[in-house]
Amino acid sequence: MILKRKFYNTLLSWKKKHSKECLLVKGARQIGKTFIIDSFGRGNYSSYLYINFKTNPEYREIFSGSLEAAEILRKISGIFANFKVVTGDTLIFLDEIQNCPRARTAFKPIAIDGRVDIIASGSLLGISFLDDGAKLNAERRESSIPVGYERQVTMYSLDFEEYLWAIGYGEDVIHEILWKAFDTLSPLPDIVNEKFHRLFRDYIVTGGMPEVITTFLESNNYNTSFETQLKILSANLDDISRYAPTAEKPKIRACYLSIPNQLARENKKFKYASVIEHGRSRMFYASIDWLRESALVFQCHNVETADIPLNAYRKDECFKLYTSDTGILVSMMGFPAVRTLLDNTIRGFAKGGVYENVIIGMLVRRGYTPYYYHPKSNLAEIDFLIENDSGVIPVEVKSGNDSSASFDRFLERPETKFGYKFVNGNLGHIGKKITLPHYMAMFV
Repeated sequence: MILKRKFYNTLLSWKKKHSKECLLVKGARQIGKTFIIDSFGRGNYSSYLYINFKTNPEYREIFSGSLEAAEILRKISGIFANFKVVTGDTLIFLDEIQNCPRARTAFKPIAIDGRVDIIASGSLLGISFLDDGAKLNAERRESSIPVGYERQVTMYSLDFEEYLWAIGYGEDVIHEILWKAFDTLSPLPDIVNEKFHRLFRDYIVTGGMPEVITTFLESNNYNTSFETQLKILSANLDDISRYAPTAEKPKIRACYLSIPNQLARENKKFKYASVIEHGRSRMFYASIDWLRESALVFQCHNVETADIPLNAYRKDECFKLYTSDTGILVSMMGFPAVRTLLDNTIRGFAKGGVYENVIIGMLVRRGYTPYYYHPKSNLAEIDFLIENDSGVIPVEVKSGNDSSASFDRFLERPETKFGYKFVNGNLGHIGKKITLPHYMAMFV
């Protein structure tokens, strides 16, 4: 089953607009990077070559020695008999590039040469040390990032709109029914609103991993898709065991597996003591960095000052941690969570944690860097703050439809133009408060 992805348009835009610039696609494993880039290459270039440094480590020799473009293309032509360089219409896709650091260093001479386009992809790219061999790590330390000749983009698992496409909803239907309601803040008919709330709960439990969605659509069975999620979770843990520095492996694994417990509390600030008794930040800061750079988690920092730029006020030691795919979070919680989420009978702080996780994922996919607001001066907390041309926008996430005094007080600030409150309800607009169904976070 072929899943339609928005990232394809990102690739088309890059092909149309880029000059001397190679594209580096980052993201977690198993989110569909290879499939979408391969499809793009085959459909948009008269000459296309795919090189995978994980399945064929011997291809690393292409980038040994001279990194002059002519020499690299000469080696490639000698290995791949059917490969031809069509100037301006050739793409070489370098997959799993973390296994060949010198290939990334070669971006600059290849881009300057200009005869071929380069797209590279990989996981764990932001991690400076991987426990996969002294020789390869030495190459990483010696390699250089081709500043000015590399554009980095991040791909994620499917968002809710892509999920709707996968189950049969066309873009025209989504625009005419959902987008127009969001744009005008007009309540939807109850039967329509309830339908999309149910579909959104389906999305929460399946998440956006392509294999999980495909398995679910083919089997129409939550048990089967849950088994696929467990397989992906196991692969994530295997990556930790294989690639993380030896001393960090147990700590990274413990931090990752603690996320359901961290999000099942009223105060969802990440607590090291919940990972291990008497845990302290100095024991785990490298572990958190590894999880974030591996794209397994989103790290949401606290700010005590709600002014632009929010990043200037972030507190590095205070943060919340969310899984980058909510379906994987649900699989960590166990299969009983699936039924209670689908039936909307889940109770307690765990429910709020799941809904925060899915909303921050939607905000990140929309290009935001969310923070949470918790000043020292009082106990008021805002789930997320985002910033755009309208200033700092508060975002409140309610698993039900109850009130939030701290959110209402934040809206009283004269500099706050409006705020979003996501609820298990319909659209509404009173003063500065814009109330939206959870699923409409895809439009914010």
